[in-house]
Amino acid sequence: MSSPNTPDNNDSQPHVTPGADLWSNASAAPAASAEAPSAAKASGGAGWERDVLEKLVFASIKEQRASRRWRFFSRLLWSVVVLLVLWVVFFKDTATKTSTTPHTAVVEIKGEIASGADASAEFVVAAMRSAFEDSGSRAVVLLINSPGGSPVQAGIINDEMVRLKAKYNKPLYAVVEESCASAAYYIAAGADEIFVDKASIVGSIGVLMDGFGFTGVMDKLGVERRLLTAGENKGFLDPFSPMSAQQKEFAKEMLEQIHLQFIGVVKAGRGDKLKETPEMFSGLFWTGQQAIELGLADKLGSLDYVAREVVKAEEVIDYTRRDNVAERLAKKFGAAIGSGSVQAMRGLVPAIR
Repeated sequence: MSSPNTPDNNDSQPHVTPGADLWSNASAAPAASAEAPSAAKASGGAGWERDVLEKLVFASIKEQRASRRWRFFSRLLWSVVVLLVLWVVFFKDTATKTSTTPHTAVVEIKGEIASGADASAEFVVAAMRSAFEDSGSRAVVLLINSPGGSPVQAGIINDEMVRLKAKYNKPLYAVVEESCASAAYYIAAGADEIFVDKASIVGSIGVLMDGFGFTGVMDKLGVERRLLTAGENKGFLDPFSPMSAQQKEFAKEMLEQIHLQFIGVVKAGRGDKLKETPEMFSGLFWTGQQAIELGLADKLGSLDYVAREVVKAEEVIDYTRRDNVAERLAKKFGAAIGSGSVQAMRGLVPAIR
């Protein structure tokens, strides 16, 4: 028998209520899961911040790489565009134009007629050849507005005019705007007909050589010119040396010979149309109306009039060869860099016009 104060063996074991363990485990699980992030943050907070920073850094690097790639391709694209524009503007030859439809071909001769100028023999001859070769051109018109220039350049152009007219059997006309003087008229004389405005300036059939002499100024300043030559007449065009009477006569004979060549070209081109007067070949010039009366020109008329009424092809196509942008910039700025004095001295040397 057991004593009343002595616990029963069964009472010595813990009393377990059915389902108590399940309830206690279920209630403990949410508490453990809720404490897990806090525990993770408490135990590994530095690692979490590092992960976030790494993601931000990588995102920034990716953005920078994408930005660099875009800048690279953008610059490459703009470089291609600029190169294409430069090729079109600077290097593409715009002088040669062709058309199979009937039209009047125009070649401009404007400004001074000289080597390297827009009205040089190189440019004018190339333009005339393109105009004559075009199967659609019914006639070629030289649109002239020039005070003259080099007789050599004018002679080259005039000779080529004669050759091209015979080769292609196309008419060649000259239309004068403000002026057609000296070497410009040398060129116009080779045309089949010359059209002028009544107020145009025409003529100046003559040759000149101009320059400066500074010998008197040098004597007053006490400046000595030291010029060494091999040949007694080698420096007779030097503006700082005196010109002898013999040298002056020699220059006059040379100019007279060129003048006779000029007169011969005018007579050959104009033929019986000329009404010669003592002043015709003296270097004088006349209005367009007077030039018609003297036989130096044929009729009054503009470019549009000639295209419409004479050529019977109203469409006008310009074949003029001009400097492109690069060439104009080189001429404009190239001479100004380190060569101003050379250009100034070059202007002192007598030129034949």
